[in-house]
Amino acid sequence: MGYSATAPDVWDASFEGRPDSLLSSDQCVIKAQHYFIKGLIEIPVIGSDEVFSWGVWVSLSRDNFSRAADMWNTPGREDEKPYFGWLTTELPIYSPGTTNLKTNAHTRPVGQRPFIELEPTDHPLAVEQRTGISLDRVREIAETVLHGNGEDR
Repeated sequence: MGYSATAPDVWDASFEGRPDSLLSSDQCVIKAQHYFIKGLIEIPVIGSDEVFSWGVWVSLSRDNFSRAADMWNTPGREDEKPYFGWLTTELPIYSPGTTNLKTNAHTRPVGQRPFIELEPTDHPLAVEQRTGISLDRVREIAETVLHGNGEDR
């Protein structure tokens, strides 16, 4: 019931091993200038208790990234105010593209990925997050990601 990107779209293998760059399963730093965390865009599946999720990366300011990193393993971190960020994962099944959509990253209890809330616009991904999707849409997404022009990264 979900797909996930392993790195922000701006990550390049040439950054591996650099002292000023890092890619983990949850955080990314590029050249000590660009900061990212991984979270979930959750979309309710209409008529069920299921949730479809996109594992995506959002860019954060240096200050917000530092705060999120400081609080990463702190119980009660879910009480933090949301961190503004820009979506840095292109989900190719959507048009227009998803890169640089405005987001708020809501921290959740330790061990859970942040919830990524999209700005409430008329972008199809934002509409789906607000209104939910059908099980047929979940199947369509799966078919496109696995066999079409999308990819499970």
